[in-house]
Amino acid sequence: MAKRKKPAKLPKFILTGLIAIAGLLLYTGKTVNPHTTTPTAPTSQSASGPTTNAPSAGNGQSSDAAAGQNNQDQANGANTADLANLNYTNRQIIAVNNNEPTFSQGDLSLAQGAWQRYSDLDGLNRAGVADAMLSKALMPTAKRERLYVQPTGYHNKRITIGTHQDWLYNRCHLIGFQLTGQNNNLKNLVTGTRSLNDPAMTYYENQIASYIKSTNHHVRYQVRPVFRGSELVARGIQMQGRSIEDNKIDFNIYIFNVQTGYQINYQDGTSQAG
Repeated sequence: MAKRKKPAKLPKFILTGLIAIAGLLLYTGKTVNPHTTTPTAPTSQSASGPTTNAPSAGNGQSSDAAAGQNNQDQANGANTADLANLNYTNRQIIAVNNNEPTFSQGDLSLAQGAWQRYSDLDGLNRAGVADAMLSKALMPTAKRERLYVQPTGYHNKRITIGTHQDWLYNRCHLIGFQLTGQNNNLKNLVTGTRSLNDPAMTYYENQIASYIKSTNHHVRYQVRPVFRGSELVARGIQMQGRSIEDNKIDFNIYIFNVQTGYQINYQDGTSQAG
């Protein structure tokens, strides 16, 4: 009798991508397009995480939807100061510059190979912009150690998200650990809400990591915390990325640092339900 052929195995990077998508669906209860390599449709976000269903912009739209669209219109021509003045309405993730990165040709050069750079802390000990030319060579090979340093405004507490208990804040890596291996580096950490860190930032980081692992290509990447005045907690995070060898990764987005059901005092990081 002829031996049965074993079913073909899926490539590891495809399995990784499917697992990440499944986790995102479980967390948010919303849909994500599994065929999209570049994170897209950022204008349709809410504080609970990414979704591809944009609110209606017709004549009958709600005031929240209209305000969200106004945020989007402003962000399309925004600089960092403009982003700091935006207030969250009903979209946690919005496109900046029509979702087009603002890197110059020099920024996209591979002359220096893979690299990473972090701004010095400012006078209030706040992190600044983090830049990198990402590649597989920068990815960590060891397990991540426990975080023991605290960024500015880190006044954490337990909260309820859906049906489970979680923490209001995460110590958010500007450039995710899985991309460069940076961990207890205050130049790469900010105080961010659970929804800002995961699923929002993690969604984009997972897309980039999966792409790099599967192609061995490079991605020019920049993450900028956006503070208003002397506040210790960022109002949001701007992320932009572009793949060098092709156009598979190409985005420029802003994520509001908010958590549904909680009011944050951005001046010092304290918070209250409401």
